[in-house]
Amino acid sequence: MDSFFMERIARGLGNNGFHVVRFEFPYMRKMRQTGKRLPPDREQVLTESWMETLEEVGECEKLVIGGKSLGGRIASMIADPLGVHALICLGYPFHAPGRPERLRTTHLENLKTPTLICQGERDPFGKAEEISRYPLSPSVRIRFLEDGDHSFKPRAGSSRTHEQNLHLAVDYITEFLTQSHPSL
Repeated sequence: MDSFFMERIARGLGNNGFHVVRFEFPYMRKMRQTGKRLPPDREQVLTESWMETLEEVGECEKLVIGGKSLGGRIASMIADPLGVHALICLGYPFHAPGRPERLRTTHLENLKTPTLICQGERDPFGKAEEISRYPLSPSVRIRFLEDGDHSFKPRAGSSRTHEQNLHLAVDYITEFLTQSHPSL
């Protein structure tokens, strides 16, 4: 929750007038404490973590949820049932790297919540050319970060920098929340 990526995105959104709350899943907290890489918690534990965080936040008139990678995926699974106003996913894990035949998109086909997915063009969890073929709900809008990987970081020889892509992601989110959906 305090990675370089999340820090830059949260700070950028905060500077644009949005209140941002961050949290981490139990397995991430354990990794921070032990320094050992761990597999993600079961989906039920991840969903419960989301719900506990939302309870702590309390009532919000125009709640927008989202997250990075698995955090965004779990948020996308609870967005419609919770009736949130919008969903933001950063580096959505459309499939495991090297496994494009095992999509994680079924629930995105009928998603009603206005959704923005910011994705690196060369993200191994879903590249731009792959995603264009996925049957996604009309409520899902995707914006690509030029030459970006799963954390929007471009290759060393790119004309883009990581900072530029992170700043652009904040701009995409701000535009989505203020211009595309002014009721938010």
